[in-house]
Amino acid sequence: MKSHQLWQLGIKDMKAVPLPRARASPKKRVCILLAAFVSVATVWAYLYPPQHYTSPMRDWLPAEPIRELTDQERASHVVFKQILSTPPVKSRKSKIAFMFLTPGTLPFERLWENFFEGHEGRYTIYVHASREKPEHVSPLFIGRDIHSEKVVWGKISMVDAERRLLANALEDIDNQHFVLLSDSCVPLHNFDYMYDYLIGTNISFIDSFYDPGPHGNFRYSKNMLPEVRESDFRKGSQWFSVKRQHALLIIADSLYYTKFKFYCKMMDPSGIANWSVTHVDWSEGKWHPKAYRANDVTYELLKNITSIDTSYHVTSDSKKVVTQKPCLWNGVKRPCYLFARKFYPESINNLMNLFSNYTIF
Repeated sequence: MKSHQLWQLGIKDMKAVPLPRARASPKKRVCILLAAFVSVATVWAYLYPPQHYTSPMRDWLPAEPIRELTDQERASHVVFKQILSTPPVKSRKSKIAFMFLTPGTLPFERLWENFFEGHEGRYTIYVHASREKPEHVSPLFIGRDIHSEKVVWGKISMVDAERRLLANALEDIDNQHFVLLSDSCVPLHNFDYMYDYLIGTNISFIDSFYDPGPHGNFRYSKNMLPEVRESDFRKGSQWFSVKRQHALLIIADSLYYTKFKFYCKMMDPSGIANWSVTHVDWSEGKWHPKAYRANDVTYELLKNITSIDTSYHVTSDSKKVVTQKPCLWNGVKRPCYLFARKFYPESINNLMNLFSNYTIF
């Protein structure tokens, strides 16, 4: 693959074992971009890693002294353990919740309508519009707006919005997987491929990697102790895809959420696929990822993204350490991404024209 290969995120060998993780996505001033909510699944996965999962990070990170848990921690762990030890509710019609976090109108509704067509009863849509009431062009999105609050990029209000989306989506017992998407996201595969990919594994997809540089662990605050240690701190992407049990952990947590609310940082343990199913191109090295205009959107570009099967991370320190690992789905190497961003609204016609060709799987 060409230069587009530099768009990969990060992963860990993933087998079909349940347990998630999390990490952080800080910025210069605001620190967090990933959600503190994931810290819950994260902390739990760290304390109770899956039987068949081993984290390479633990082989070299310094040992932490054993300490007595605080009352709040102990109470939280009891809740987490109860959630994870309770067998998932069986649904005869498992659905995927598509949760759109957007400032207003969704520019790609017509494209998503094509994606959802013919698959009624296998998905639900939720729209959190933080600035203005969206005007929907697709009937599938009408009536799918939830109560929304103002969201400021990089602030805890973004985490609050994501938790709000999850809470609304969890009310539907048939929702078994929860995908967070932005207004600039587009699908890379057809619905059946995406559905089998997410419903067919017990893994949650939360990007996470160790970055000792200025945009990674440098942002850690000792004020997060004792609950969040620096050795548990990770960096990653905001755009997650989680199973129902992990979504419940996120909503149930208040202890770790509060730590991130006040200190704007995020942590990660072991037990998730350390890559996101949403592709983003960070190769330009800027605060925001590359955004695609109409002229950029070609069949070759989209097929290149859909064929990426290796995750890619680069640390933000002077060493620029590169980590690449295969994207393993139930132990088998598969393409990493189901969705991609950021696309300008002007690219809608090209995407519509190419949709049936590049989503052949």
